[in-house]
Amino acid sequence: MQTVINFEIGTILEFKKPHPCGSYHWKVLRSGVDYKLQCEKCGRIIMIPRIDLAKKIKNFK
Repeated sequence: MQTVINFEIGTILEFKKPHPCGSYHWKVLRSGVDYKLQCEKCGRIIMIPRIDLAKKIKNFK
């Protein structure tokens, strides 16, 4: 089984791969079954399932 990590709103996540704009950092806007994230550099907002997010994270602050 995979462990579930809960991130609070406002947490900055660092992904393993960069966004096309070049940023690795995303801010958590909403949590639940899906996470709503905003790119720190370009402001793009995405929704990502909790399971997929756990695989993409390298670090968090």
